[in-house]
Amino acid sequence: MSTAENETNGAPGSASDSPGTPAGPQPESIRFFGTTWVDHDNGYAARRAGVAVGSLAAAASACFVLRFAYEGLAIADVSSFVTLLMVVMFAVCSSLAFRHTWDSFRRRPDPDRQNSLRGLLAIGFVGSLLAYFFRSLTEAPGEKLRREEYETARKQYAKRTARRSGNPKKRRRP
Repeated sequence: MSTAENETNGAPGSASDSPGTPAGPQPESIRFFGTTWVDHDNGYAARRAGVAVGSLAAAASACFVLRFAYEGLAIADVSSFVTLLMVVMFAVCSSLAFRHTWDSFRRRPDPDRQNSLRGLLAIGFVGSLLAYFFRSLTEAPGEKLRREEYETARKQYAKRTARRSGNPKKRRRP
């Protein structure tokens, strides 16, 4: 849900939540980070380290599981061509998933394209986990995109409220 939608429908995270919430657009939360990415507070660095370690551990354990699948093919005594196809399939799908996940940290993915790539991303989950790991070394995954959107929304809000301030009767007419 976008920040503009939050302002208009009173959804959680909107300006109408509580009297202590400042008026205007609210930052969008990021998985595992909430809104700590805005000011890098409340354990942001520890969360980033935890996400990096967790995604790397998940990728390593996923590779371990894929090794069992490879060994299963060896036990089944399938041809080397089938084994090669499986290895190439996982490598290609992982690289495509890495690229797609990495790009989604810079711009919002198209929902239709995301839907059509769901199977490929499921097969290449190791690539997605590695993209998450590498991005979490520098920032919360998706932080740059959300920060740009949040800053733009704040500037637009400031512009709108500045135009509306003051008594319209006291304005000079040209």
